[in-house]
Amino acid sequence: MDTESTYSGYSYYSGRSRGSHRHGERSRDHHKSRSKDGSRSEKSVTINAPPAEPLLGDSSVLGEEVQDDNWGETTTAVTGTSEHSLSQEDIVRITKDLEDSVGLDCRRYFTLTLAVVLGLLVFLTPLAFLALPHLLWPDKLLVCGTACEGLFISVAFKLLILLLAVWALFFRAPRAGLPRVFVFRALLAVLVLLFVVSYWLFYGVRILDSQDENYQGIVQYAVSLVDALLFIHYLAIVLLELRQLQPAFSVSVTRSTDGETRQYNLGQLSIQRAALAIIENYYRDFFVHNPALLTASKSRAAKHLAGLKVYNVDGEFPATPATGPGNNAATGLAHSQSRAMIAAAARRRDTNHNELYYEEAEHERRVRKRKARLVVAVEEAFTHIKRMQEEEQKKAPGDVMDPREAAQAIFPSMARSLQKYLRTTRQQHCHSMESIQQHLAFCITNNMTPKAFLESYLTPGPTLQYGRERWLARQWTLVSEASVTSGLKEGAIFLLKCIDFSLVVTVKRIPYIQLSEEFIDPKSHKFVLRLQSETSV
Repeated sequence: MDTESTYSGYSYYSGRSRGSHRHGERSRDHHKSRSKDGSRSEKSVTINAPPAEPLLGDSSVLGEEVQDDNWGETTTAVTGTSEHSLSQEDIVRITKDLEDSVGLDCRRYFTLTLAVVLGLLVFLTPLAFLALPHLLWPDKLLVCGTACEGLFISVAFKLLILLLAVWALFFRAPRAGLPRVFVFRALLAVLVLLFVVSYWLFYGVRILDSQDENYQGIVQYAVSLVDALLFIHYLAIVLLELRQLQPAFSVSVTRSTDGETRQYNLGQLSIQRAALAIIENYYRDFFVHNPALLTASKSRAAKHLAGLKVYNVDGEFPATPATGPGNNAATGLAHSQSRAMIAAAARRRDTNHNELYYEEAEHERRVRKRKARLVVAVEEAFTHIKRMQEEEQKKAPGDVMDPREAAQAIFPSMARSLQKYLRTTRQQHCHSMESIQQHLAFCITNNMTPKAFLESYLTPGPTLQYGRERWLARQWTLVSEASVTSGLKEGAIFLLKCIDFSLVVTVKRIPYIQLSEEFIDPKSHKFVLRLQSETSV
């Protein structure tokens, strides 16, 4: 008999209400930790992902469909707590998130507007240099010869190459919103602006005021401007792309909850851009964060603390004014009983490691048992799919069942086993019934094996493997004592905080490696095999 089936009455709504209460506690703890960080005079800034991604845990913003964790069961229990109830802290937090998102959008559009205006100024300036003499003093201009007309072709192709190069380097979808300005990009924009203004000043003083008649010289002046812009674009490639390619630092990233650690090699980057690279690698390399796996250790610690008792030997039986052998004997007996109880409690605490050992052994046994049932159920379901496909091939083309319908037809046969396995391994919040059916339809469409279907559930995958609604918050907070626009340094430590955990980053410089060469004479390890006549070979 399955002893774990008594827990199938757990409701999504009750879990959701308790989850919202825990989320409120985490929000209060998060605000407290931020106040403590401020007391240590640390600098805390925020990194925002693209605003199209939803914020996990905020039901009023998500508007996600109601998903029952017990989709493999028929029994549900609904508590009296409303799912859509909001506390004052939730309202304040939602308002703050909306204000932050509006500020981020305004800053992003303002930066985009400045970039477009500067780009138009750069590309229209050479054309204006060529067009203004024909508009202001066309009668005084000398005839443009063959060499001058060839310069027209040069300007046209160089502007086309510059346009494509700027589009490839700068006009890309933003990966994230950084808290501070990108220093090198701002310096390049200022350099381009000063360069174009300088050319305009020289053009106005030496050509517009004097109404220069040598139009070939004016064309060469415009060509020199385009050449200089191409060199500035080459400088931008070196500073923005090539400089960071050579690894210079090794960073160790540790998740604060479960201690999972990864190592990455980074180049010459600022702290905020290094944080962006670490977050991108986190979604790809780290296993999905599962808070349910941490509740077991917390419950065990609470049970141990509940079993710990402290006895006050002197205060439990206070001394009385009456003296006598009877009272002294009673007091001594009470003291000896208290000491015996303290010793018994100490012996029980010493056996806690046995309880942990048998608890983990029992959990492993249950996981193996659930896994075996799940594997058998999935194999039977896929065998049924093959039979259905063979039958469908004999029917008319219009009666063939699509993969979605086939997945919905065989899903009930494996749903209970899959749900119990996910509960045992505490992964039920990571997979919804809809996502499992979509994955099943995908496997059927691509003719995948049962093992390929089960791999997503038997082994926890990276965060990107799951749906966006299962991700963590779109907002990360960067906490660093140094300025986030400064470069990485040896021994630098900064934190990337999320709602449920934080990533602790430690920076180490890659050491300088000195290689030496040692020459080995090829003749030094030659040998001669001498065979004696009496030796049997």
